[in-house]
Amino acid sequence: MTNLNGTWILDTAHTTIAFVARHAMVTKVRGTFDEFEGSVTFDEANPAASVAKAVIKTASVNTNNADRDGHVRGEDFFAVEQYPEMTFESTSFDMQGHSGTVTGNLTLKGVTKPVTLDVEVFGVEEDPFGNTRVGFEASTKINRKDFGVDFQAPLGSGGVLVSEQITIEIDGSGIKQA
Repeated sequence: MTNLNGTWILDTAHTTIAFVARHAMVTKVRGTFDEFEGSVTFDEANPAASVAKAVIKTASVNTNNADRDGHVRGEDFFAVEQYPEMTFESTSFDMQGHSGTVTGNLTLKGVTKPVTLDVEVFGVEEDPFGNTRVGFEASTKINRKDFGVDFQAPLGSGGVLVSEQITIEIDGSGIKQA
């Protein structure tokens, strides 16, 4: 296993935090958050001492559609004026080699619920600028209604405009701190 011990800060220029929702039950809409910060302090000898934290600015949501972004920032979804941040703080790590899970508390719209991220680490490498980097992917699925995001518009077919199940995907790069 590559040595993952230490504290890693998310490199926002090389990390994407995204979500996927089913739209009109026939297609997917993808979005990202453009402003966030996060860190992972990992201890291979004592994984219980490992900690991951992230803070995401909800107003930074970007679905590549200005009208939709405005709606998602509003009261029907993120209510960014009242809830400007979404947070994650780990409660446990279960890593076996380069894959495993990280469980923690996700707080969205003032509601905190446990979630488990499936994680795959791709390795550690020194970049041309002398930084030691780790690359990873993490994902989980949540029910948005569990977090008070309960906007819905029924469709004539009996379906709904926006799926309750949301996939959260992180394609991450962390820089090791000295």
